Amino acid sequence: MKKCKFFLTSLAACTFLYACQKDSFLDQTSSTDLNEQAVFADSAYTLDFLSGIYADIGFATAPKRFGGGGLDACTDEAEGASSGAINTYIQFATGTVNPDIITDDAWRVSYSNIRRSNILLKNLPNTELKENTKKRIKAETRFLRAYYYFILLEHYGGVTLMGDSVYNSKDIVPSARNTFKECVDYIVSELNAAAADLPWIHVGDEYGRINGAACKGLKTRVLLYAASPLFNGGSIATAEPLKSITSYPSYDKDRWKLAQDAALEILSGPYYSLHINNSTEPGYGFYEVFHLRSSTELILARMQKANRDLEAVWNPPTHGVDNPGAYPYLELVNAFGMRNGKNIDDEDSGYDQTQPYKDRDPRFANTFTRDQSLVYHTPELIRIPVNIYIDKTNPNNVTSGQNAIYKGTPTGYYTFKMLHREVVANWFNVVTPRCFPIIRYAEVLLNFAEARNEYLDAPDQQVYDAVERIRQRAGLSPYQLPTGLTQEDMRKVIRNERQKELAFEGHRFFDVRRWKISEETDNRLMHGTEPVKTASGTTYNTIEVRKHNFNPRMYLWPIPQAEVVKSAQLLQNPGY
Repeated sequence: MKKCKFFLTSLAACTFLYACQKDSFLDQTSSTDLNEQAVFADSAYTLDFLSGIYADIGFATAPKRFGGGGLDACTDEAEGASSGAINTYIQFATGTVNPDIITDDAWRVSYSNIRRSNILLKNLPNTELKENTKKRIKAETRFLRAYYYFILLEHYGGVTLMGDSVYNSKDIVPSARNTFKECVDYIVSELNAAAADLPWIHVGDEYGRINGAACKGLKTRVLLYAASPLFNGGSIATAEPLKSITSYPSYDKDRWKLAQDAALEILSGPYYSLHINNSTEPGYGFYEVFHLRSSTELILARMQKANRDLEAVWNPPTHGVDNPGAYPYLELVNAFGMRNGKNIDDEDSGYDQTQPYKDRDPRFANTFTRDQSLVYHTPELIRIPVNIYIDKTNPNNVTSGQNAIYKGTPTGYYTFKMLHREVVANWFNVVTPRCFPIIRYAEVLLNFAEARNEYLDAPDQQVYDAVERIRQRAGLSPYQLPTGLTQEDMRKVIRNERQKELAFEGHRFFDVRRWKISEETDNRLMHGTEPVKTASGTTYNTIEVRKHNFNPRMYLWPIPQAEVVKSAQLLQNPGY
């Protein structure tokens, strides 16, 4: 196993940063020259300072970002735990999002790290580090700053660009929001500049640091979002200046080509590829890739020590979980078709409602724990069936266990995505080397397929090839798509592949928004499955779980009200 050195914890020497910095870039802040001199006069402290900027990477897609769930619980992916609480995912599910009570983490964490980046870039030239090290740190910092700006962009649209400035208590801090175009141009420019000064890959002790491929990978996502309906002339604002702040004011088809070409920089480059293993079992590569410390598929990941973090969030209660995350909806479950590549509603698919889990897409078993799934358990330290059913074999004595529907899960499912088959949350000596993916090669393939399909009038072989590579790795047989698909046909296929391949990785929330289809996907009754065991077998009843409500204002997040009241120049998003 390669040694990973990712600088995810900052040391006490950097505490001046956290002590002196306020909750927002709009707050007037100061840090004494003596403190900055002390930190940046020491090379080790300087590297620790950089680690503090790295530390929050991936925060927006954390599975428990909002307590009982993350972005997955805000969409048609999953029902959050602790659903009676007032938190951000409940606000999105119920359509009650407002700027007074929504979490401020996207705003606060991102701007805090942007300010840290600017402090580091200001002081870096005067450090005693070697010039080649300074060059690398500068490039990594510029990437991280661009990354946090993108987090702001996907949540809010255009935001205030701070440049390289570090403001103190005597300065007038700018607060007017830049246009969407200005933000995209700035982020892409920073990523290109950072990529030019970084190696394409890192190996050995440097593995896990930002590299040139990570810069290009994020660039593909930025430009794909920019080309998408919500932002490419589809603003929810009806008048200026908010129209240009929240999107490009008019549609330009060539933005799809920019996104396509950005993806090609990864796809035509060296080293990166899908991790494929269909010999162990069909689709095993899709499972295995999440448990490799390094692979040709991970372009950017949050590295950390050996862990069982996700097992402690997503496994059933009797497998060591007492503080759970979100539970998959039947809507997501049904998005996964059959191993023959057909959707379950296709009359030729072979889907059997009495045996709903038979012959499904191999990714299904590596994404969900359903009734009778085998999950690792203590003290046996083997995989045992999870009993989600209600037992009615004796009608006079109906029973259900701790993991059952209504007791352990409100939907009849648990999440298995990225979990290890031989790791359990409450056993001290079993862990996984897993890191948390932020950008995968699979995403880049789907980015390319989507962008090229939208740019062309009809999908060509390159679009087919990109999607079919995903399906082949998934273990579908046959994995090939029907010939002669229209652009709309292929659009549906690509969106479905994204929903399956990237589930629970933080994409769905923003995908349905940038496609501007949340009024369909997130404005409906969500369902689950109630397994009932009787003497004659098990039946699978569809149950109602929660009615989701979506208002068009929710295509963008509201800027926290505590920030808006600080300056009349900081315009709130439409509808709030």
